[in-house]
Amino acid sequence: MTLSNVPTVFSLDAAPGLPAVSELRWQVASFAVGIVILTIGLAGMALYFFERKTADRSLVYFSLFAFLYALRLTFRQGFLHSLVAAPEAFWKYSDLLINNFIDNFIVVPLTLFVIEIVEARWKRFLRSVLAFQIAFATLRFFSELLSVGRHAVEITYHVVILAYSALLIAYPFSFPRRWRLPGEVKIVYAGLAVFGLFVARNNLADLGKFRWRDIEAFGFLVLIGCLGYVAASRSYSNEQRLLSLQKELEIARQIQSSILPRESPRIAGLDIAAQYVPMTAVAGDFYDFLVVDDQRVGILVADVTGHGVPAALIASMLKTALAAQSASASDPAQVLAGLNRSLCGKFEEHFVTAGYLFLDAGKQILRYAGAGHPPLVFGTVKGKKTTFREIDSNGLLLGLLEDAAYTSLELPFRPGDRCLLYTDGMLETKNGAQEAFGATRFLQFLEAQSDLAAARLIRASLTELTRWSGKGEAGAREDDITLIVVDFAADTAAENASAAG
Repeated sequence: MTLSNVPTVFSLDAAPGLPAVSELRWQVASFAVGIVILTIGLAGMALYFFERKTADRSLVYFSLFAFLYALRLTFRQGFLHSLVAAPEAFWKYSDLLINNFIDNFIVVPLTLFVIEIVEARWKRFLRSVLAFQIAFATLRFFSELLSVGRHAVEITYHVVILAYSALLIAYPFSFPRRWRLPGEVKIVYAGLAVFGLFVARNNLADLGKFRWRDIEAFGFLVLIGCLGYVAASRSYSNEQRLLSLQKELEIARQIQSSILPRESPRIAGLDIAAQYVPMTAVAGDFYDFLVVDDQRVGILVADVTGHGVPAALIASMLKTALAAQSASASDPAQVLAGLNRSLCGKFEEHFVTAGYLFLDAGKQILRYAGAGHPPLVFGTVKGKKTTFREIDSNGLLLGLLEDAAYTSLELPFRPGDRCLLYTDGMLETKNGAQEAFGATRFLQFLEAQSDLAAARLIRASLTELTRWSGKGEAGAREDDITLIVVDFAADTAAENASAAG
């Protein structure tokens, strides 16, 4: 369709402000290029914000750069002023807010994109460049806004842009080993070099040195193609790494699930319940049982610092190390000393806290020792009320010193009494005011819920932590939580006494 066939409403006679036909064709072509670039920018932003799974921000910087350039390019086309029925004030302020603002600050997302992909040694220098760009852009923006020193600032601006373009073009060739630059950096700088030529050409024209038609948008298409390729490539690579990591985590989760007890042991006179709630799919809490016979059992609860696969691997080492301590199951101090010797020298950046409890239902005694672990909580029945207190017998963290010594304590365990082993996630859960749940609140809650059976008490405790955090059941936890409750059943105590008689 030729311009002579355009309906009267859009004819040249109906819009006397329209430019000449040749100029109009050029503006329409530039407008079409702007729409294409705008679509690319919006699509990139949508992809980043709706599918964001990594901390890499190159895609959003690329999209923002494309969006700003396209917005400026489309609004600069003069034929829009004649075709869109808008007050003159609209075009005045749109020119001020869109053209002037974007002219000054469009280089910011471009520099942020480059910072995202270059080696670490260049990031500091480029951040200095970014700070200069923002400062100068702010100066030029307000110079235009307030009409103060516009001529001097404008000349300085064009000189800076020309110098910046020259640096972009020359940068890759300033190193003897330029072929060692990362491939994606080469692609970006190839696009920048081409675009820099177009920008330099336009700025020379703006300085009055030449009378050239503005074809910068076509140079920008080359740049946007290079940036888009790099951004898409990085997004794809990150997606592949994420999928690979998820597979590894799933395998690690299965391994960890296999090393945790499937059920609590059945010991005459004891009601044992346990619950493990990981912060992530793979975490560092661990618990296990050393069953001696039908009346004696040892219980280990441990917490490996950190989270994820490394912590889970160390937790799996604990299972093997604990099994090797079966001969010393009745002596908590010896069990912890043996675990410590097994773990020493196996890792450097992690350490392990642990608590070991031995229960003899026949003799109605318990023995406990700790290694940098939260204290054992012991509840004693006094009339109709159960009073809880902390039992602390701590030594050095596991895995630090091979000759570390541990001590244990012994307590009578009467019918109706209760004890709890747990990891620090129970106490360190925070609410919206960043206040930890804490030991005092935990003991008060246990006393208020002392009539609940072991399994129900665990469920109630986890529900209370969820309520305290205010994050709901699906909310992210701040730490792994392991809670074990042991009740000494009154009826089985009588049976044991009768059998002994």
